[in-house]
Amino acid sequence: MCLAVPARVVELLQDDNALIDLGGVRNRVSLALVDGVNVGDYVIVHTGFAIARLDVEEAEKTLALFAEIAGAIGEPPHAVYPRVS
Repeated sequence: MCLAVPARVVELLQDDNALIDLGGVRNRVSLALVDGVNVGDYVIVHTGFAIARLDVEEAEKTLALFAEIAGAIGEPPHAVYPRVS
């Protein structure tokens, strides 16, 4: 099973790579499969590759729901995010 969580692009790097942020955790991912990604965009990451770009409003709604779930189980918001590498 794959769980898709929005990750925000914080820096564009060389060779079709980017630095993404997910709940304060930053990772390098490949943008080779997605065109037109800019800093501030949200992407879905799977096995180190961005596989889709998301609407900012929808991405933020999704992240808010994850934070709500975490709060309901007494955990900090980042506790329910999967590892994105």
